[in-house]
This record gives sequence, C-alpha cells and structure tokens, in this order.
Amino acid sequence: MTTLLPVDITTLGVRAETMLSELGSISSESQRLVRLFLTPEHRKAAGLVATWMREAGMTVSEDALGTVRGCWRPDKTKRLLIGSHIDTVIDAGKYDGPMGVVIGILAVETLHKADAELPFGIDVLAFGDEEGSRFRSTLTSSSACAGVFNRAALATTDSNGVTLADAIKAYGKNVDDIPAAAYDPAAVTGYVEVHIEQGPVLEAENLPLGVVTGIVGQNRMRVVVLGEAGHAGTVPMTMRRDALTGAAELILAIERIARENESDRMVATVGRIEASPGATNVIPGRVGFSLELRASTDALRLAALAQIKQDAARIAGRRKLEIAFEPFYETQTTACAPDIQDLLEQSVAALGVRTIRLPSGAGHDAQVMAKLCPAAMLFVRCRGGVSHNPAEFASEADMGLATAALFGFIKRLAAKQ
Repeated sequence: MTTLLPVDITTLGVRAETMLSELGSISSESQRLVRLFLTPEHRKAAGLVATWMREAGMTVSEDALGTVRGCWRPDKTKRLLIGSHIDTVIDAGKYDGPMGVVIGILAVETLHKADAELPFGIDVLAFGDEEGSRFRSTLTSSSACAGVFNRAALATTDSNGVTLADAIKAYGKNVDDIPAAAYDPAAVTGYVEVHIEQGPVLEAENLPLGVVTGIVGQNRMRVVVLGEAGHAGTVPMTMRRDALTGAAELILAIERIARENESDRMVATVGRIEASPGATNVIPGRVGFSLELRASTDALRLAALAQIKQDAARIAGRRKLEIAFEPFYETQTTACAPDIQDLLEQSVAALGVRTIRLPSGAGHDAQVMAKLCPAAMLFVRCRGGVSHNPAEFASEADMGLATAALFGFIKRLAAKQ
C-alpha cells in the first residue's frame, strides 16, 4: 500500500493503540473500565489528553462543561473542529470515543511537525458526556460547544442524587460560564469525528474504513405500569392486576414492532426493569422499565412510537392496568454533510483503500455539532461489531489508516478554501 501523504501509517497505528491503552487504564474500578462525566477519573483523563495536545503543538483550554480544547494555529479565524468523547459506559471498551480524540491529536501533530500552512486553524475537542452514563441528560458537552445547551439538564441527577449543576461546581467550573463555550458558527468551517463503527458492516465487507451518511434519531423514555399488589396465594389468576405480566406483554409488543421495521434499521431496547414491591409471594403492583427506540427516519420512529402507545392502551384496558410514558431524551435524525463525505471518501481512496458509505445506528457528538456547522464522520472497523463491551477492538493497522485519511481530508479541505 502506498500513499503520497507524508505519514507513517504503521507508526500512527501503534501510537494510537499505546495512547488508548494508557487512557483506558484510567477507571473508577480496578476490574472494569468505568469513567463517568465530571468524576475524578474524568479529571485525570482530561489532564492526560491535555498533555498530549500540548506535545502535539496545541494550546489547551477547558470550558465550563469540561470539554478539553486543543487549539492549533490560534491566529487563524476560521476553525476546523475534530472531536469525540472521553467518557465511557459501565464496563466499557477503550476505543469508543477516545479513539477519535487520539486520532485527531495525531493528525494535528503530523501537520505541526510538517509546519503545514492551512487557511484555517484546528481545534481538537475531547467531550465529556456523550454516553449519558451518569446523568439522564447526554451530549451536554457538545451541546454547549454547538450553542444549544438546554439548561434544564442542570437539574438532572445521578444515582447518588447529585445534580449536574452541583457536579459542574465540584469539578471546579461555573454554570454561568456555559454560554461562553459556544462557537461562533461563522468562524467554524466544519466538524469531523472518527469513531469505531460499533457494528458489523465494515468487517463483513472486509473494509477498514467507512464514510457515514447520517445518524439515526432516537427516543428514550421510562415506561411505568401500575396494577395492584396482592397476595400470591389468594388472588385468582383471572382477577389479578399484575403489573409485571402486563409489562412483559408490552415489551414483547415493542420487540415485534421493531422487528417488523428492521429493514429500515429500526431497533428497540428495554435495558432496565424494576418490579415492586419485589417480594417472592407478592403480585407486582408497579413496574418501571426503560425504552429506547431508534430508526433511520424521524417519520418511521414517531409512527412506531405511536403504535407502541396504542398497543400499551389495549394491554392496559384488557388487564385493568395503567401505563404511562415518561420521555426524557429525544434526538432527530441527522444527515452528514455531503461535501465532507466526498472529501473523506477521496482521502480514503488516496490510500489505495476501498470504502463504502453507511448510516450510524448509534448516537454521536456529531449529531449535535451538526446544529453548529457541516458535520460528518469516518467509521473504523471494529472486530465482530462489538462495542460497549470490554471485548471492543480496533486494529493498529485500521487506526493508522484512519489517521492518514483524516490527515488527507484536512489537506483536501484546505485546498478547497
């Protein structure tokens, strides 16, 4: 494989893996990777990323939501933004999010060492709240940068009852400074995010890289089913108002609706469920469960949600239950910028590598940054399509190619300015 770009793909891949391993060692637990937003582990990871940014030739700052910003060529008014997140899910892999930050740093370091002259500067952004693993809100870091932060998120709490506002203060920041985190849209030329695919398509196609066409929309909500608790031995089956069996029937209905729309990349997940009072000899009188619904178009997603609610009403009527839906998060389907997609595809092709275009079934900071400026993503193959799992893996070779492709994209974008 040859390339005209002044980069050593093998070395870049090795360095990316080394950096990710070091970052992956920062965890609140010794036996698994857990790094939540605005925690001491987040602070330690942010410090490490800031060190790498400085070594790569960038000046470093940090905004009110803890986003670490590496600024290369601050004398340039126009900025290209490259970013991803450094928070994790519970029991995470080390590539989801941090890989995009590391590859951005390595690409800028390559430009810096080459003393490249571009018509724009570059900011590498290490966001802190993409996963939503600590608070019910999510994407707050990138929302602040995009100028669309919702202050209602400040009242959300973590599992210990700590509000986001209090966590920001404990992290050494001031909520009154959040508006200052927003970029001026007129000063931003675009946003690019490199991320593992988190799916099996690229591996199935035997391709290291893919260009993302868009990011699916999603709804997240809590569903509460109310019945009547009763003695497990004395209430006949025909007279029960069992909240758990009603919830089970609704969950199966949700699965059926998603399967009927699977060709449109619809997926529905119930990831958490609690039954009360939770005793062996008591009929459950109350059940709460989470529901996440994603689809390739907003119209399809909303139609499916309406169908789920209709089924819930029928189940509730037949079983004499009450079922309520409590939404707490929604994002719209986000299309990636066609011009940036084209430049990414050209940059991959210049490496002698074939690529495809594909949608993202996972949410990303790019969907929020698209509210600020043209945005797009480059996917990197991950083994088995496994993510949100310690077995998550991307090869050094593929990460090296991704870094070279990002470098090539930057040069092509500069040539068009």
